[in-house]
Amino acid sequence: MANPYLQVLRTPHALPMVLAAFLGRLPLSMVGLGCVLLVAAETGSYGLGGAVAAVGAVTTAVSGPFIGRLSDAHGQRRVLLPVVTVFVASGTLFLLAVRRDWPLLLVFASAGLAGACLPPVSSMIRVRWTHLLRGSHRLPTALAMESVVDEMVFVLGPVLVAILSTTGHATSGLVTAFVLATVGSLLFAGQRRTEPQPTAHEHRSSSSAMRSDGLKVLFVVAAGVGTVLGTLQVCLVAFADELDAEPMTGVLIAGLAVGSMISGIGWGTVHWRLPLRHRLAAVLVLLTLLSAPLVLVRDVWLMLPFVVLAGIAVSPSLISAFTLAELLVPRASVTEAFTWIGTALALGVAVGASVSGKIVDVSGANAALSVATLAAAVAALVVALGQRALHVPAEHAPTPALAR
Repeated sequence: MANPYLQVLRTPHALPMVLAAFLGRLPLSMVGLGCVLLVAAETGSYGLGGAVAAVGAVTTAVSGPFIGRLSDAHGQRRVLLPVVTVFVASGTLFLLAVRRDWPLLLVFASAGLAGACLPPVSSMIRVRWTHLLRGSHRLPTALAMESVVDEMVFVLGPVLVAILSTTGHATSGLVTAFVLATVGSLLFAGQRRTEPQPTAHEHRSSSSAMRSDGLKVLFVVAAGVGTVLGTLQVCLVAFADELDAEPMTGVLIAGLAVGSMISGIGWGTVHWRLPLRHRLAAVLVLLTLLSAPLVLVRDVWLMLPFVVLAGIAVSPSLISAFTLAELLVPRASVTEAFTWIGTALALGVAVGASVSGKIVDVSGANAALSVATLAAAVAALVVALGQRALHVPAEHAPTPALAR
């Protein structure tokens, strides 16, 4: 049987688009932890670092859907280029403000502006896949592949930041993120042959994607999964630090990636009979159960397999959420819908980093890991209560070949 992922990548002009998007979206997972590590290195407070990261994530959540809506109406390239320019300029200002001990107001303001202009490449490439493969049996596999790549980004990015920031200069992680954002986004914008046409006329008559009750549920799901990731990123760094095992930081975070990527790759190749909304509820319950034991582990080598197990439920949650979003919103609002989920994920990462960072300062890393379990449980409960909102109408339901 042919590998479905290879079939997707054989789509004309797809491979350069995928590679450029991979580089362009890495900063989404690097900036938050990079802020935490840089500010903590300069001030000694994980709590303050998490607060700065949270401000950036809030502005991302506020501006991201607006950027997505502009992209739907006017084209991705026309919107992406100025966004990247402002992101790099404000990010540079943030680095200078932290390193030179400028007023905290300027630190928070520059972090907020950088967050507001974080390039939404992850959402944009999903829209391109929808444009290229709409109606094809390869579309669900393409969306699953993007969720796996996102998961790689959200775990490998922090590993890269942790290594660069803890073994070199404290600013190395963020500088690398800004460079990747610039190069990746410009390369992605240059992929004109895969870019969908603007839908300005159609979009003027469409309402916001967030009028969909189903998307509101998925926003909570993405925020919950993001909170799990943000909590684990900060807590695993602090956990290794408490045990004088700093070199294990990257290994622990990579363990989360291994579990998530393995399950995500397998998830995208299975022909499912269970409805999407039921699958989403099931994997969120699994995430809750698998994250709970982390609070009790006191040994760094014992923590590793438990982190791998916790990662198993992460990628399937995101795959299910993005696939449902594509089915629940009008075609003219797909970029905006994907951006809502992406920004909710980033918001959750920063909230998890901020809340758990404060708990780390007071009670230690193990106690702070309970934030991940609570976030997963809340997301599972919201999905259980919102099953009707997540039901795909018969007229928009995929054919059996698509409902994988």
